[in-house]
Amino acid sequence: MLPDRSDFPRGFLFGAATSSYQIEGHDSGGAGRTHWDDFAATPGNVVNAENGALACDHYNRWPADLDLLRDANFDVYRFSCSWARVMPEGRGAVNAEGLDFYDRLIDGMLERGLKPAATLYHWELPSALADLGGWRNRDIAGWFADYTEVLMRRIGDRVWSAAPINEPWCVSWLSHFLGQHAPGLRDIRATARAMHHVGLAHGRAIQAMRGLGMTNLGAVCNLEYARPADDTPEAAAAARLYDGYYNRWFLSGMFRGEYPADVLEGLGPHMPQGWRDDMATVSAPVDWVGLNYYTRKLIAPDAGPWPHHKEVPGPLPRTAMGWEIYPEGLEHFLRNTQKNFTGDLPIFVTENGMANADVIADGAVDDHARIAYLAAHLGAVQRAIAAGVPVAGYFTWSLMDNFEWSLGYDKRFGLVHVDFETLRRTPKASYHALSTALKR
Repeated sequence: MLPDRSDFPRGFLFGAATSSYQIEGHDSGGAGRTHWDDFAATPGNVVNAENGALACDHYNRWPADLDLLRDANFDVYRFSCSWARVMPEGRGAVNAEGLDFYDRLIDGMLERGLKPAATLYHWELPSALADLGGWRNRDIAGWFADYTEVLMRRIGDRVWSAAPINEPWCVSWLSHFLGQHAPGLRDIRATARAMHHVGLAHGRAIQAMRGLGMTNLGAVCNLEYARPADDTPEAAAAARLYDGYYNRWFLSGMFRGEYPADVLEGLGPHMPQGWRDDMATVSAPVDWVGLNYYTRKLIAPDAGPWPHHKEVPGPLPRTAMGWEIYPEGLEHFLRNTQKNFTGDLPIFVTENGMANADVIADGAVDDHARIAYLAAHLGAVQRAIAAGVPVAGYFTWSLMDNFEWSLGYDKRFGLVHVDFETLRRTPKASYHALSTALKR
């Protein structure tokens, strides 16, 4: 059973999150091509060769979608803006239709009593910039700062909060080392550069928004709990290194102005020249931190090249993504982030949720597994708050089923079911349970 709003401190904020490419329909409104369009057009990259051309058609259906957020009694809508929708080539010419869309969207949130929490980048890099090296090119930090200024000059006066980049690990490591997301590279040199330039772009965007007089600016990192696969020192070292490049690299860079020494042992030879001179910008002060958390991994040593480890299957129940359900990891990260990186800064759980094999039966979706998942993780938040961690809000991923990147439309994370043929929205049992729990 879900805890009630009254079980949390006064002023604690509840919300739901989405991202632009996953729901808007990128073929609408004059948006430019992105590297995700290119990645999806390459055979074998995306399940069923699907893409975000139509997605949930949120571009045209946004008023009804905002009604769903309001009727669920959420306080905050965490959404993202598409760089290529605002600036189709990534720099230069501005698409008036794109800015007008985000203008309408922000006003629609405010009319419904929702706080707009903007993310400037959720992975859809304009193809024209990908052609210039994308996140491998140091110039991307300046291009991103310019885009930030264009967008926030238009909507920055009405957003409640803003964060530059969603999940820097996915933008860099997942996409340049593992090759599972656009641009689909498996190159350690590209990875090292991307991991630094993502942080540099984050800092430049923070500086640009400060220059516009904006406040309530944050950083959003995805964290994954790494547990040794056995009791050996080798497994402990492997899990520590996994934690280093996945979790500590970005938190340490943004909040300490330094990268972990153990990760630099592997990435150091591939880092861009003069990177140390950028760390004051990477660590530009923010007002809050957002943590995205889903699962844990068991890590074992491996004889292959650096980082010399591998994931092994664990024994816990899993979501439809194959991810173990481990709410204790969320409590760990909330405590650890405060203790080692952010101190008194407010912490938000900016994403948490599960993929489930949801189907409509008799006009309803019974997703009690998701209700149990959310209840367990909200319990972890309550324990962290009781321990003195300044957790200020919890946002569910996701409002609705959507384009799940390389997995196409097969995995459903939404509180609202989307029929991808008719685009009909059907609130699930989890939606109704949250709406009841969050009544004021």
